[in-house]
This record gives sequence, structure tokens and C-alpha cells, in this order.
Amino acid sequence: MASYSLNTAAVANARRLIDAHQYALNSDWGDVQPKADAENAFLESHSWGEYAAWHLGLTEGATDETKARYAFCYGDLRRVHRSGLIACVYRAAEWRHKDVELAAHDLLQHLDATSR
Repeated sequence: MASYSLNTAAVANARRLIDAHQYALNSDWGDVQPKADAENAFLESHSWGEYAAWHLGLTEGATDETKARYAFCYGDLRRVHRSGLIACVYRAAEWRHKDVELAAHDLLQHLDATSR
């Protein structure tokens, strides 16, 4: 199983987006999560750093500037999705990636408090 470190830049990006009300509260993550073609299109006009900012986890041992390096996507490359944060909490908890789990949980709580 892969090991992940927390991408603190992604946590800061998610918090900034939430504070700017750039989020979707009701979505089906299976439908809105970025697919390979959307990721490729994003990378054509954005940097790898901007791509990385959408992923809470960094795969240890994976080469920078490859899709394999980035894990636990929380948005559609435009907005934070509540369902994406829930998926991150669930997947990270399932595989015991505690730092990612806790960061995603904190972001979910922040989103819920902000969107009231």
C-alpha cells in the first residue's frame, strides 16, 4: 500500500476556496470528480503546482510532476466539493492515512461552519 504525506499547500488552497465560497454542497462525487481528460485539460493551461493544490496527499516515492504523485482530490479543479472532502475522509480513514484524514475532516468542518 502506498504511503502519503499531507500536502499542506492543498490544505491552504482548500481553506482559501472555502473562505471565498467557491464550493458545492450537494454533488455526487462519482459524477463530479475530475476524470483523466479533465485533469489533462487542466494541466495544459495550469502548472503542476496548481494541479497539486487540488490533492491533500502526496504519494511518497512517486516522482514530482506526475499524476501518481498526487492523491486525495477534493474538488473539480474549480470548486471544493463537500462530497469530495467526505470521500477523502473516508478513504484516508479506511487506509489509515491519519494526517490526510484529519486534514480532510477539519476542512469539512470548516466548510460546514462557513456554509451555514
